Amino acid sequence: MVWLLALMSCGMFAQQSSVEGAESDPDHLAKLSDDVLWRLELSDIAEVRTFRYTGLPATGSKNPLILYAYSYIPKNLDRSRKAPMLVVIHGGVHSNHMTGGPANAANIVREMLQQGYVVVAPDYRGSTGYGAKYAKEIDYGGKENDDVLRARNWMIEQYPFIDPARVGLVAWSHGGMIALFNLFLHPEAYACAFAGEPVTDLIERRKYLKSMPNTIAESAGEAAAKDDEEYRRRSPITYVSKLERPLLVHGNTNDETVRVVEVQNLLDALKAAGKSFEYKIYEAAPGGHHFNRIDTKLARDSRAAIYEFLRKHLKP
Repeated sequence: MVWLLALMSCGMFAQQSSVEGAESDPDHLAKLSDDVLWRLELSDIAEVRTFRYTGLPATGSKNPLILYAYSYIPKNLDRSRKAPMLVVIHGGVHSNHMTGGPANAANIVREMLQQGYVVVAPDYRGSTGYGAKYAKEIDYGGKENDDVLRARNWMIEQYPFIDPARVGLVAWSHGGMIALFNLFLHPEAYACAFAGEPVTDLIERRKYLKSMPNTIAESAGEAAAKDDEEYRRRSPITYVSKLERPLLVHGNTNDETVRVVEVQNLLDALKAAGKSFEYKIYEAAPGGHHFNRIDTKLARDSRAAIYEFLRKHLKP
């Protein structure tokens, strides 16, 4: 506990400790502790910081919502030259950017930093650890997409050595959904994207995920949870015709969280639209939904393929 208090006193948690209404949030202390782990895991090779920025208004308000994000800058980066950046988007409907767990984020961010990338990781609206009010601001398939774009823009405004022409997206699951939205709707902002086991087709997803309507209701109201058009509007598959930038998609046939049929629907729609892209569907890869984020040889080889794709388009 002494080391936790010491790090808190030095400012590591300025963003977290001032979160309105978070004191009673059971996820908040876990978030504070995980922020310590981020520093312990990566401070040997990176400048690790948190920052706050503003997004579209909160529900029922005209004021911009205060948002939260993490930035990682390699310590050996030559700031006299332009550097590429990766926008890493956490998965989960109500989750956050955390070091461990199945997402293995600390190891993956380290791999990215070692290759010379600046990394930004937004905790978009709906993320946990910032109080119940912030979690309830979820806008599934909506404003959360803009939150990620604004984190990208904030970094470029803050750090002139980041090359705005060499920004890539990397995300899995629900984060992959947000990455696809950003790539499809804002091609001017990104050079490429990787989407692993991405949520893509909410109409298809509703067939096998019984809690799906609750997610839409949480974001847009009970009426929207019964409206197919709202599901289509919030599905990346609806916008495949807008793809202009390089895209790599991975799926896994034994994924029970985002079933391969949903990923295949995206691939079929992209092909029907005449789009050029890369993909790989893994056959029953051990680890299911998290198969290439764990510590197996297959996972490392799969991530190596992702990094090769990114390197080709971002040139770190």
